[in-house]
Amino acid sequence: MKQPPQHAPHKADPSLSDKAGQSLTGPVKFLLLAAAFVVVVGGMQAAASIIIPLLLAVFLAIICTPALFWMGKKGISTFPAILLISLVILAAGLLVGSLLAASIADFTKSLPGYAQKLEDMFTMLLTWLQNRGIEFQQPLTDYIKPDTAAVVKMTQGLLAQLGTLLKNGFLIYLMTVFILMEMSVLPAKIRRSMDSGEAFENLSHIANDVKRYWALKTAFSFATGLLVMGLLLILKVNYAAVWGLLAFLLNFVPNIGSILAAVPAILLAVLQHGPGTAALAMAGYAVINVVIGNLIEPRLMGQRMGLSTLVVFLSLIFWGWVLGPIGMLLSVPLTMTVKVALQTNPETRWMALLLGSN
Repeated sequence: MKQPPQHAPHKADPSLSDKAGQSLTGPVKFLLLAAAFVVVVGGMQAAASIIIPLLLAVFLAIICTPALFWMGKKGISTFPAILLISLVILAAGLLVGSLLAASIADFTKSLPGYAQKLEDMFTMLLTWLQNRGIEFQQPLTDYIKPDTAAVVKMTQGLLAQLGTLLKNGFLIYLMTVFILMEMSVLPAKIRRSMDSGEAFENLSHIANDVKRYWALKTAFSFATGLLVMGLLLILKVNYAAVWGLLAFLLNFVPNIGSILAAVPAILLAVLQHGPGTAALAMAGYAVINVVIGNLIEPRLMGQRMGLSTLVVFLSLIFWGWVLGPIGMLLSVPLTMTVKVALQTNPETRWMALLLGSN
């Protein structure tokens, strides 16, 4: 029987692959990347309720990783170390959560009264100025008059987001524990899965820089929140724990975060004790933020960890649009993580330079 003729396996023409690669350069490649970016951002926006707890869990796990590795070097096995860290996180979360839940509930009830008192003080200020011959046209007074309804609605929305975050605290706690369990074996897994030792070193460099940034920034933010809370307790301003937490969270946003954190506490100081106490609170906020934000933090973190003011502003808008108010709080750490990843690769280092402060 005659065997059918054997055909040699078909080989792709290298010129065709070169032409295909060339066809994806220029505008076509840019459009494909832009389309992929839009799809990814749309997916993140749709899954924000899942992504936000996951990001917060990763944030907590990164902060706790140095303690986990330190205990490993001291001879403590992985399971007891994770158990100890998880108990500390649980105790701190229960303490802070119970304190904030009571403060937020009370502040939410008192907020309309505070807003009305602020409007009455504004009216008294206008009357005092008019008695001294300084008068404003009616459209101007309507323009600068505080919109109490808008203030109440915005503040209640922020407090509702914070309350939702506290309700998801147990889910975030569980995810943090599981991430810590995985982190103990993750470097070995990544090393075995990568053929290139150089790629693993680059990835390790990115991870170390990100951990260093998040750990230092969290330490500085914690110190800022603690000092603010102590300052307001001394001045006897209500809800000092809430304003301390707000200072801690907004300290992750450079430049404008400290200003935004100071506004509600200073306004409350005016309503409670008058302008003298408010001036002391303002001076205290200024000293705390100048010492920590302008003197200590840049010296320890270095200029390479900085972001351009324009990039900070744009990242606030972008991450706030994608993930909501919590995304605004995480906007700078997320953008900083992207910058660290870009500056490790020589091909993308120029993008990191554009994002930087220098």
